[in-house]
Amino acid sequence: MTTNLKEELKSALSERILILDGAMGTTIRGYELSEADARGERFRDNHEDLLNNGDILSITRPGVIADIHKRFYEAGSDICETNTFSGTVLAQSEFFVEDPRKTGGRKDPEFFEYQVLNNRKLQDLVHELNIKSVQLAKTQADRVAQNDGRKRYVAGAIGPLTVSLTNVVDPNDTSFRPVTFDQVKQTYRHQIDALLEADCDILMVETIFDSLNAKAALVAIKESQTNAPVIISAAVGRGGETMISAQKVEALWNTFAHVDPLAIGLNCSLGPDLMEPFLRDLGKAATTHISCYPNAGLPNPLAPTGFDLEPHHMHDYIAAFAEAGLLNLAGGCCGNTPEHIAAIAKSVQGRAPRQIPVLGLEFSH
Repeated sequence: MTTNLKEELKSALSERILILDGAMGTTIRGYELSEADARGERFRDNHEDLLNNGDILSITRPGVIADIHKRFYEAGSDICETNTFSGTVLAQSEFFVEDPRKTGGRKDPEFFEYQVLNNRKLQDLVHELNIKSVQLAKTQADRVAQNDGRKRYVAGAIGPLTVSLTNVVDPNDTSFRPVTFDQVKQTYRHQIDALLEADCDILMVETIFDSLNAKAALVAIKESQTNAPVIISAAVGRGGETMISAQKVEALWNTFAHVDPLAIGLNCSLGPDLMEPFLRDLGKAATTHISCYPNAGLPNPLAPTGFDLEPHHMHDYIAAFAEAGLLNLAGGCCGNTPEHIAAIAKSVQGRAPRQIPVLGLEFSH
């Protein structure tokens, strides 16, 4: 990673709207893998099913993940995320550590401390998963860049976790949380160190449902002393609030502005039509670049991708966002295939990126 990478990306973002990738999970489903495919020989006897553990495919089916990155880069993505959305020991423990609730226990800080965070076998697996995921994305980024002469980047995907620091899980003990802030920070730091070891370009704290979880991730990034650019992206509900911690987008920006992120934005949860007013609100508050990668509409089990909107729909919505000056980075979340990303890339061609407001000037007359 070059020390001036953030300035390089800022320069690119001032010239054009950059393209993010689409939905890893949606695209994986197109390969029609079986449970045996996901397990491979290495995890053949695992006690939990692994087919829904898309991250493990970086180890058991690296060719599939490499092909997905290649397809997204060739579709026009400037930045692809690593296959590490659940690449933490806390998230991976769902698949590799026996659930104590099956024998009358509960998931609490003691369980996570001794059975998960200090589980050396799980630590090693998650470290390997993150390293290999970065390597797969970087290889394809370099290959596609060599073919067309346009530099590509790799963003280390840091997801929201399967546990929350904010949400009440026991109505009889509203102070109880299954994990502590320090435990969440520790699991994020473990992932971040691996992503950086493999030399990813960007750290992407994404699909934020719980702002306190995200704060732990960002503290971990700060403590790692990295100079890597950071992108922060939240998932919001129909009222514009983060789903668990209920922060509106202006509060979200105020919470994380001190990090000086390369970009802040919205992804997942809503289709572009429902996301637009909150994207506008965020753009009014934020004095950095804005990213947007919405779902392809709302879930629809009868649709081929599980979501309503087809590539031409996403083209039209994102084109309207770009025309309104709302975007610096655009892509797609759930339901968005490489074909959707190709349409999104075409929709922003030749359109000017959003201009970052200067504090004190946006209110002058």
